[in-house]
Amino acid sequence: MPIISKLSNITRLSSLLRSPAASSIIQNAARNMSAHGPRVFPMIPTRMQWHKFKDTFHFFVMLGVIPVTGIIFYSNVFIGPAQLTETPEGYEPNHWEYHRHPISRFISRYIHNSPQEEYEKQCHVINEEMQKMRLRKLEAEIKAKMAERRDYQAYYYRPVMAKYHRVAKQVADELEALDGER
Repeated sequence: MPIISKLSNITRLSSLLRSPAASSIIQNAARNMSAHGPRVFPMIPTRMQWHKFKDTFHFFVMLGVIPVTGIIFYSNVFIGPAQLTETPEGYEPNHWEYHRHPISRFISRYIHNSPQEEYEKQCHVINEEMQKMRLRKLEAEIKAKMAERRDYQAYYYRPVMAKYHRVAKQVADELEALDGER
């Protein structure tokens, strides 16, 4: 008899497991095993490029900011602004000595051109433009004379037989002479 009672317990257990409530419990237990929610691995786009850009940007900013900050700190604390004093007799100050801050003096001395150089470069540009203007005026005068005299050779000369041109010019002169007589 003990075997039959054991079998009856197994049949009761199997009928209990076949019920809809038990099947949903088993499925939930299988899905959630040790976690509190569904076990999913969300697919999101990579952020590697963003992190790489951010790291590179911070690196190069720090590569420039730290030395520049050090230079500015040093020039402001240890050198300081220039003091205005009387210039000695016969001394002509250089163009960078007119700036008060040491960084401005450095930039004016080693990076920018002096005002005298800038002035001379501008004078050179004006001179070049004046020469171009004179050449264009001379070229216009030459073209006017060529048109007036019906000349044929110029800087754009294309080799042609000159005798045909002379004949055409002679005919044109004769026609003009005949028109002038009327």
